[in-house]
Amino acid sequence: MINFSIYYLRFFNILICILCFLNILYSYYFDLYLNVDSYFYTLIISFLPLFSFFFVKKNLLKVSIFTKIFSVILGYILLPIFLALPYYLSIYNITFLNAYFESVSGFTSTGFTIFDNIKHLDESLILWRSSSQWLGGLYFLFSIILLIDIFDDNLKKTLTNFLAFNSAEIFKQSLKIFIFYSFLTIIIFIILNIFDFRSYISLNLSMSLISSGGFLPVNNLEIILNSQTKIIIFSLLMLVSFLSLFFLYNLLIYKKKGIKFIQEDIYLIAYLMVIIFCFFLFVNKDINFSIILLSITSSVSNIGVSLRSSPDYLSFLFLILIIIGGSFFSTSSGLRFLKLVSLFKFSINEIISNAKPKNVYINKLLFSEKIMEKSDFYKYFLSILIFIVSLIILSSFISVSGLSFENSFKLSILTLMNTVNSHMTELSGIYFDQMSGLTKYLIIIFMIIGRVELLSFLILFKKFFFKN
Repeated sequence: MINFSIYYLRFFNILICILCFLNILYSYYFDLYLNVDSYFYTLIISFLPLFSFFFVKKNLLKVSIFTKIFSVILGYILLPIFLALPYYLSIYNITFLNAYFESVSGFTSTGFTIFDNIKHLDESLILWRSSSQWLGGLYFLFSIILLIDIFDDNLKKTLTNFLAFNSAEIFKQSLKIFIFYSFLTIIIFIILNIFDFRSYISLNLSMSLISSGGFLPVNNLEIILNSQTKIIIFSLLMLVSFLSLFFLYNLLIYKKKGIKFIQEDIYLIAYLMVIIFCFFLFVNKDINFSIILLSITSSVSNIGVSLRSSPDYLSFLFLILIIIGGSFFSTSSGLRFLKLVSLFKFSINEIISNAKPKNVYINKLLFSEKIMEKSDFYKYFLSILIFIVSLIILSSFISVSGLSFENSFKLSILTLMNTVNSHMTELSGIYFDQMSGLTKYLIIIFMIIGRVELLSFLILFKKFFFKN
């Protein structure tokens, strides 16, 4: 188990070393010498696990699903330690708990921050914050591939025709993820530059948008989005982390592979259009709709950033959109729209079949060739149950720490959905650096739970409740 974990995680240590090296180059190129030593030390420490290449050999043939789950969870605990070092070793006198909180928040693409004023940080450390989100988004996608066999076949079919992955297929799909993830990051960076975003701002935002992260390189989004055009472009780019990573690729070749490979994205686009249309009809016409559009796309993609002019009275609706989430194979969190639709259809069919027992109702989605099994719906229901239980536990603990029950409830939702606090959820005034150590530990734990829950806890429950 440990050997496989080391083998899996050391690839990300290589990426951390590369990011450290790039930050060192960036610091020297722009004469940012304040924290350059912290990246040297982080580079050396992150390089140490790579010596395992000499004594830990690759062995993917006899790895159980529980070993894979253990490796994924271990990564969410250990990798942020390396990412925390530049904060801890910087000149800003950050405690290790605060540094670890910041790194976990970045690695899980949540966006909670202990920094009150981003202007006080040098550019290299701001770039490191964005890099941690980019790395965390890639880790999340790799983890989905690693644990592909725990998902129902309907969701697996959106990725592959294979019933199960061997080591060669895992490597092939992981390489494809890395290429597409990097390619889309570059495309977002180029688009932002075309529309007059500063190159440094574009670099940070591209890593945040592709990873569904909430870190910003400035204190207020208004500083960046200072025109109507920029607001619209930024809103549209947030949809990259709402739809499947392979949506554009599958769209080009769907005639060859079949429409089932884009069925989820078809549902998501229809769902988004309905939401936008309803908001357009019923929202106060005095409010610039581009502001509403930004809040909608930020909610469905679980990024969570917003402008200060976002209307407060819509915060509950935005929270609902955050909970629903986006695509199964994207960097967004949430309960996943397609799963909720499937569960709703299954529930309606069960009610009607009991009322009319002579009729037979098939649990099958449009564009899908497969009739879904009851065990799949039990897992969907269990994921919602886990979310509700986690929400109750976390909000209870946070409310004890001094926040009002309403703010505790909202913050718990954002924590479990890995979404940053902002004006659109009326939580922009929360300062995490002022929270107690116990509260920070709890938020850290539940940020990780929010990221790995659907990937791990469902299979652990399945072992006991769905043995057949």
